[in-house]
Amino acid sequence: MYAAWGDDLPSTLRDEGLHQRLGAAGVRRLQLNLDDADVAPAMRIATGPDHIGAIITTWSDDDASTAVTAALRDATARLAGWEVEERQPIPPPDSPHGERMDTLANVAVLKRPDDLDRDEWLHRWLVDHTPIAISTQATFGYVQNVVTRSLTDDPPRVVDALVEELFPSAGMVDMHAFYGSGGDDAELNDRLTRLMTSVARIGFDHDIDLVPSSRYVYDF
Repeated sequence: MYAAWGDDLPSTLRDEGLHQRLGAAGVRRLQLNLDDADVAPAMRIATGPDHIGAIITTWSDDDASTAVTAALRDATARLAGWEVEERQPIPPPDSPHGERMDTLANVAVLKRPDDLDRDEWLHRWLVDHTPIAISTQATFGYVQNVVTRSLTDDPPRVVDALVEELFPSAGMVDMHAFYGSGGDDAELNDRLTRLMTSVARIGFDHDIDLVPSSRYVYDF
């Protein structure tokens, strides 16, 4: 998985020439999460001066990371990449090749708190937090990616996980649609309280980048 910065990424990263180069490098599946005009009303969070413009995910049968990183570096102004172990508590629905899914796809780029050892952090996140996240939000796709190693040296901050959650598009402007509270303010408050209490236990309430995105999938 890669975080990317640059001008006109929605056009550059959807270019057929880039996809051919990635396919030749061994990529069999490509996912683009693009912060574009379709998600303009959504909330963003950045740890640095510049918001991440895109999250790129590639799958290959063999380790193609060197060639893939080189191809993506040529297409972006700045790139940070990680090898990850993927988990799917809620598998995202299939979408047609290269077509935008009707969703707000939020990707959070996350760091493990310094005061939690890795095993405790993973247990709190993957075991304790997961069912709370699912029960308090209107997600219909939920993918957890645990970082196993860095592929680049940029940016310098440590990243330990990337999480993608799919919400109804109305969730960009309607908190009830985002949290699935059905217009009930008391229910919304209860869900927010339970979620944020759990989020604080795993340190995902600070030092995060939140990238709202349009989601595109390509199979080669």
